[in-house]
Amino acid sequence: MKVLVIVPAYNEEEAIGKVIDDLHTHVPDFDVLVVSDGSRDHTARIAKEKGALVVELPTNLGIGGAVQTGLKYAHRYGYDVAIQFDGDGQHLASEIDKLLGPLHEGRADAVIGSRFLPGQKSSFQSTIGRRIGIWFFEVLNSLLIRQWITDNTSGFRAYNKDVIDFMVYNYPTDYPEPEAVILLGRNRFRIVEVPVEMRERMGGHSSIFGWRSAYYMIKVTLAIIMTALRYRLR
Repeated sequence: MKVLVIVPAYNEEEAIGKVIDDLHTHVPDFDVLVVSDGSRDHTARIAKEKGALVVELPTNLGIGGAVQTGLKYAHRYGYDVAIQFDGDGQHLASEIDKLLGPLHEGRADAVIGSRFLPGQKSSFQSTIGRRIGIWFFEVLNSLLIRQWITDNTSGFRAYNKDVIDFMVYNYPTDYPEPEAVILLGRNRFRIVEVPVEMRERMGGHSSIFGWRSAYYMIKVTLAIIMTALRYRLR
């Protein structure tokens, strides 16, 4: 089985080397692709020095464009599984096996690593505003796809080949994680969540803060509703 770990990264020079080392230690047989999303620092150079495959986007497309670039790479080169793994150090490579289990067992097409399943503890606490947003999307998305998803904003995910082939042409832009859940659910892909540990980012800062949080909520809510109203794409 060919597995590609897609690491979208924007100005993550402080963390990217440690992220790649972590991946090479725990999943040495998987290919690691860093998509440098118009980074203005040394993200791409460090990733190359660490032995990762690197795609350098000439301008910043946002997380959606970066992940879709990685999915296009996976599609073109025949990978069986694609794993989305953040470049800021929040995700743990040691947790990847938890995501792969439901795919290997044939129980899921897409697996989401959740911080909020019962009994799961994480080493960091989100802000109140972010927790409210997570709860809002939990309720909204679960109503729209009739499946309770606890961590719609998680960027730690694994997709099988069917999802890769579908998302190459349909992956959402901007802040895509909550909208992608709707897209997968409405197109009858099987979604499974597994509990995972996460930690605080190693460097840089989130693109969603201050007034951007309200903008994010409004924009993504409208995108989710429009996606839910569309006919199935497959």
